Amino acid sequence: MPNNERTSGLVSARLPQSDYAERFTDLHPQLDDHEAQVAADRCYFCHDAPCMTACPTSIDIPLFIRQIVTGTPAAAAKTIFDQNILGGMCARVCPTETLCEEVCVREIAEGKPVEIGRLQRFATDTLMSKQVHPYKRAATTGKTIAVVGAGPSGLAAAHRLAMLGHDVTLFDAREKLGGLNEFGIASYKSTEDFAQKEVDWLLAIGGITVEAGKALGDTLTLDSLQSDFDAVFLSIGLAGVNALRADGMDLDGVEDAVEFIARLRQSTDLSTLPVGRNVVVIGGGMTAVDAAVQAKLLGAQTVTMAYRRGKDRMGASVYEQDLATSKGVSIVYNAQPVAVLGGGACRAMTFEYTAEIDGTLQGTGEMVEIAADQVLVAIGQKLVGAPQGLTIEGGKIAVDVFGKTTMQNVWAGGDCASGGDDLTVTAVAEGRDAAMDIHAVLMGEG
Repeated sequence: MPNNERTSGLVSARLPQSDYAERFTDLHPQLDDHEAQVAADRCYFCHDAPCMTACPTSIDIPLFIRQIVTGTPAAAAKTIFDQNILGGMCARVCPTETLCEEVCVREIAEGKPVEIGRLQRFATDTLMSKQVHPYKRAATTGKTIAVVGAGPSGLAAAHRLAMLGHDVTLFDAREKLGGLNEFGIASYKSTEDFAQKEVDWLLAIGGITVEAGKALGDTLTLDSLQSDFDAVFLSIGLAGVNALRADGMDLDGVEDAVEFIARLRQSTDLSTLPVGRNVVVIGGGMTAVDAAVQAKLLGAQTVTMAYRRGKDRMGASVYEQDLATSKGVSIVYNAQPVAVLGGGACRAMTFEYTAEIDGTLQGTGEMVEIAADQVLVAIGQKLVGAPQGLTIEGGKIAVDVFGKTTMQNVWAGGDCASGGDDLTVTAVAEGRDAAMDIHAVLMGEG
């Protein structure tokens, strides 16, 4: 057997040390005062603002932009945080190009929207840099709530509940809080350890006790939480990985893209991270794009994204697809994986071209082989470890419009719950709204 079929092609330090900091710089640096004024001055301040309707957290966008124009960015930040306490992260990672900016009047008329995302970051960064938390807790209610999962939805719920005077215990399976904001977002979108800084800032509200390294399981059960707390909010995410039906998935060099991103995000020295010379990423969503771009930035010679359907069906927006190609990533559409090739370690991957016929995806019989000493799988995640007794709907915890599950005094939100899109901003909205419903129920108002 040739040696190159036995040995993994993953190598660290593919680039000069100085190149890493330059390649992984902030994708959209913060606006300075003058740039913010110029960008804000383009807003028409529509009275029936379509951008506000398109925002899952319903931020009053015309108001906060007007506050920037009047030289009060801290007030603008408060307007944002009133609706979205994770407005700083959302300003960095939210797909504004398919939400608020897509429906901006300027975008429709001129093809160039008001830069709402960057203006939101300008405002929130300005206030957060003051190291003063803008909210104070209400008088204590004596009610206790368990929040399980410290991702965007759990953090938003915990903050709102604490602000309303409840005592919150925040559990998370990892030792570090933040969920996908900390472990699953591309490092060029969230630089300088911002996710951790945002968590620390959010917890400054007080009234939140953190229990890290504790997951639902043998010692932490839903039954015990229901007994010990007045209400429970579940935001446990999607910890499982969808299986790829292809031969050779056990070869060295094949791994889950989420784990690849998490490892990169937690690295203190990017030069120590091994990456293949030829990388193939399977999938068409945001995670696939993040993994592909970061593999290229780490020094991979070729990076190919392969998606089984057409461009218009990809989960990643056109903006994200263009970002990937601008960084040197090739995207192959209508190609479904068949097998990973190699002897011990992967060396290539075969795909079959597909076509949609009468709405059904079918293989055409035409095959293609792509060199790959690293394969990153990004075909979605699934719910695992959901407590018994909860109703599961479409692979997620069934909830009503308020986030209430079918179990007494148990709510859920974020990726683990049925309903909204798997976006940070949607998860924040669900955590916030569930917190308000929990408050209403516990205080006899709902």
